[in-house]
Amino acid sequence: MKNSKKLLALALALVMVFALVACNGQEQKKGASADDIPDTMTSSDNKYQVAFITDVGQLKDKSFNQGTFDGVKLYASANEKSYKYYQPSGGDQATDDDRYDAMKAAVDGGAEVVVCAGFMQGAALEKAAVEFPDTKFVFIDGWSLGLDNVVGIAFNEHECGYFAGYAAVKEGYTKLGFSGGGAGTNDACCRYGYGYVQGANAAAAEMGVQVEMNYSWEYGAAFQASPELQSMISGWYENGTEVVFACGGSMFQSVSAAASANDGLVIGVDVDQSSQSDTVITSAMKGLADATQWACTKAFDGSWSEIGNSAVSLGAKDNATGLPTATWSMKNYKVEDYEKQFKDVVDGKLVIDADFNNLNQAWSNLTLNII
Repeated sequence: MKNSKKLLALALALVMVFALVACNGQEQKKGASADDIPDTMTSSDNKYQVAFITDVGQLKDKSFNQGTFDGVKLYASANEKSYKYYQPSGGDQATDDDRYDAMKAAVDGGAEVVVCAGFMQGAALEKAAVEFPDTKFVFIDGWSLGLDNVVGIAFNEHECGYFAGYAAVKEGYTKLGFSGGGAGTNDACCRYGYGYVQGANAAAAEMGVQVEMNYSWEYGAAFQASPELQSMISGWYENGTEVVFACGGSMFQSVSAAASANDGLVIGVDVDQSSQSDTVITSAMKGLADATQWACTKAFDGSWSEIGNSAVSLGAKDNATGLPTATWSMKNYKVEDYEKQFKDVVDGKLVIDADFNNLNQAWSNLTLNII
């Protein structure tokens, strides 16, 4: 009965997940932007209440790390909390011990809440959470660890991947690409890619056209830009690819550089990346900053028991997945058509498959070239 009540409370909370960011009368400062808040601050007592442990790649990756850290900064700034980020030693070769050391440093530095970004944090986070039961841990792109001081927050990336693939084909593009991070072992990226394929195929079927898609995990294991990745994507564009979904943090830099050099186009990931390159036609977004603020609010307002020892998965129904309509640049595919499709997902009229193990099926209107 206790677990049932907890799940009910959690479900009710998620209905207004992003509205709760400003609960308990501590509203966001009007006009606050994460870009206006410094990445580092000096605490008067040298203690930092909210800590962020980065995933692989750069802190300022204009994607996953930055989107999550933006949530930390926005919450801390609005609620007069001190904050600090920690990057595990070893960079892209960081080990579980490196990640644990970063978490321990955060706790030793006074962290009451530690926000950990990325599935690679799992083993280190479990060790740290057991050792430091009085510290609350927010596991972004994570899962339940069965511990009262941990909440796992995942997203329905297959939804926004679908929206993006559908939009690209509706806009008129039939030569697509997908370049994913994590070498195909990251469930979030796999869901993004699988949704992208489904959306492209659905739009092609409606329009009576055929779509071709290059689909690759090459050069994406570390979520980093590289000359090898840029060369591969340049080859795609030279051979007719029109749009590439850059799904992997700093990999975006290589994909957008290749697009710029070859009059190609890009779909961004995690956050609205349109400001990073004029090659971006849209972005498959998930609510990293908002979910982080929501969890931090729960950690400090006395309601952590509603979410601790649980895992949540946020999607369109929580306004946590979608495309950025404020920077809409497509001409043939209209915002109102996207908004109708989005509502269909929210209402359950359109159900998008999340099981990326079904990727290799026969697609009616799409030829998938796995590289």
